Amino acid sequence: MDASRAADNLIEISGLRFSRGSRLIFDGLELAIPRGSITAIMGPSGTGKTTLLRMFTGQLKPDAGSVQVAGQEVARLSRPDLYALRRRMGMLFQNSALLTDFSVFENVAFPVRENTRLHERLLRNVVLTKLHSVGLRGAADLMPSELSGGMARRVAMARAMVLDPELLLYDEPFSGLDPISLGVVLRLIRLNNDALGLTSIVVSHDVAEIAHIADHCFVISEGKVIASGRPDELANSESELVRQFMTGAADGPVPFHYPAPDYRQQLLGTY
Repeated sequence: MDASRAADNLIEISGLRFSRGSRLIFDGLELAIPRGSITAIMGPSGTGKTTLLRMFTGQLKPDAGSVQVAGQEVARLSRPDLYALRRRMGMLFQNSALLTDFSVFENVAFPVRENTRLHERLLRNVVLTKLHSVGLRGAADLMPSELSGGMARRVAMARAMVLDPELLLYDEPFSGLDPISLGVVLRLIRLNNDALGLTSIVVSHDVAEIAHIADHCFVISEGKVIASGRPDELANSESELVRQFMTGAADGPVPFHYPAPDYRQQLLGTY
């Protein structure tokens, strides 16, 4: 890759190999994520999508290969440098991961209190601004138990953005949302990415939803990127597996039936 193209990429992965025990998760994975874009990472369940996010944040280290974020080799960073890199990231967890004993305001304020020494009045303005951007300034004094699933997801989004990160990571952000809440979250991901000049990475298997906002998609299977492109391009992929995933077909390269003995022989007990 030439230097000019590399400078346009916030994340670059090359030759990534990673295993959990005897199970190979990544086998020579290669991908690059450009700055300022919304990139979707998709694939069947169990293909390592969330594991890849943990590689970006340095929670996991590769067995081989390179994971570079903002030009830094994540696995080689010292602890202070890794923490500094993480402060340039925001993370929205699949289950929102709100602190149950903290109010909405204090949940969003938590990263600010942990990483800065802002005066309380300025901190209050920052938190209320972020809550306003997700439409929940009026919910600042509520507790997480008083929120709907969609509201909790939006609070988690405000918390992920409160330190004005360069990179936002979304782990299955549409899981469990009703259609209205899902539409709101989709809109916020797109608006915030464009308005704040972020780079957003969305891990999801919700094909129809992600097609509305993603600039580029990667489909991962069997440890590698098996297809990449715009959502409309992937729908017309030559790969039977990619088409099955994009259309949600029940049978195909990923079979409906788990491998089993001959049906008749098993019923008769003769196998």
